[in-house]
Amino acid sequence: MIYDVAVIGGGPVGLAAAIEARLAGLSVVVVEQRAGIIDKACGEGLMPGAVPLLARLGVWPDGQPLRGISYLQGGRCVTHRFESGEGLGVRRTVLQQALAARAEELGVARITTKVEKIRVGEHAVSVDTNFDARYLLACDGLHSTVARLVGLARPAPQRGRRYGVRQHYAIAPWSDNVEVYYGTTSEIYVTPVSDTVVGLSMLARQHTDFDEALAAIPDLAARVAGAEYASSRRGAGPFRQRTRARVHGRVLLVGDASGYVDAITGEGLRVGFAQATEAVRCIVAGRPQDYEKAWKRTTRDFRVLTRRLVFAATTPLRPGIVPLAAAAPQLFGSVVERLAR
Repeated sequence: MIYDVAVIGGGPVGLAAAIEARLAGLSVVVVEQRAGIIDKACGEGLMPGAVPLLARLGVWPDGQPLRGISYLQGGRCVTHRFESGEGLGVRRTVLQQALAARAEELGVARITTKVEKIRVGEHAVSVDTNFDARYLLACDGLHSTVARLVGLARPAPQRGRRYGVRQHYAIAPWSDNVEVYYGTTSEIYVTPVSDTVVGLSMLARQHTDFDEALAAIPDLAARVAGAEYASSRRGAGPFRQRTRARVHGRVLLVGDASGYVDAITGEGLRVGFAQATEAVRCIVAGRPQDYEKAWKRTTRDFRVLTRRLVFAATTPLRPGIVPLAAAAPQLFGSVVERLAR
């Protein structure tokens, strides 16, 4: 069988892309080497712009409303409440299950295997010796096998590499904001994901110890002191990944596979969902080459603002981030809104 679209990667962005393609009337197969529900270290906060994108796909995962962003450091706090609607704090596994159920409902096929060979032809893409597809969407994450196989991956920078560590605690949320605590060498994001669980995600340089970073933020450490773990600890990274282009013939890179800056702005899934929409639109129009321009437009704000914030967070400017946000709340709010859309 020749599918219209093969989606490599069965995470949230891959499943969203598969659903988009099925809603457009295309036959779709998702190829994922891991069976079952996939968990991953991430902040688990969906920005307001991501919620309607999911609703349009027919996906409404259970979670906690997120009404703003707070930055905290050394007794200072600045908060911006979203003007563009509510976000959603949702466990990665819950989101994955909701997307997988919708994809199955729409008739998306699934193959559990590891992709090792790709041949891009004039009219189709061959995946190993298993099947052909008219187009292939690479949604296989930060260390994309597809990007490497088709020659679009670029070497990742070795200096200043940042990683993430996630831990859930069995404790009732104390805020309906995503709280971002700035420590000396790390940021810790606190996201409510249910009535009884909050997730803490640390972003920092390699080899930064999670427990030590948490202990260095006494206010936050006191909040979760004595609470039981509600998940196993997971890590991710390095975050910074680069690609030469986002299109190679009939292969389109979507989500983290297309290149990634950092998780510091927390909008990776919103951008990934938007990329999936654009990729399918270009495929339906029979103009995959248009995706490169659409990708640049869709990701521009994310790339520019994230690079600037990472620069500030990894240089001597770091201690001034929260004081500046507190001194210029309108500027802080405008940046949050720009990323939240």
